[in-house]
Amino acid sequence: MGIPKKKEDAPGLAVLLGGSTLVKQPIRSEFDLIALSNQGLQKASLDALIGHMGMTKKNFAENILHLSVKTLERKKDNEKLDRQTSSHIIEVAKVVEHAFEVFESGDKVQGWLNTPNRALNNFKPIDLFYIPTGLAMVDNVLGRIEEGVYS
Repeated sequence: MGIPKKKEDAPGLAVLLGGSTLVKQPIRSEFDLIALSNQGLQKASLDALIGHMGMTKKNFAENILHLSVKTLERKKDNEKLDRQTSSHIIEVAKVVEHAFEVFESGDKVQGWLNTPNRALNNFKPIDLFYIPTGLAMVDNVLGRIEEGVYS
């Protein structure tokens, strides 16, 4: 799973979640994301997202999803995750997609996510991914960076 190096190669949401083999329906609106959450993402979609983020499955499971990594590893790749977990993963993927749009490089995205940020009270952006409010705050900072506002 290569990390894109140019903006033209920045992955879309479906790609971050494993591509068309895992995300069968097109994502054209927020309602499509709700439907995808309701159906449940396959565990392989989570693995794909983790690969793009450059973090360990253990860290993602325990620090973002509040699940034991053993609970996740017992699931087969094609097994569906529950609605709540799927929704949280999709929300994380949306913020990561925004980061790829802003920074245009997988290495820069991973570096930014793992660096304390003054606009986030010196939290690393990735440390706020466990809660919807934190995801919104990170997304807001990305929007400010995109617009050239000091962040």
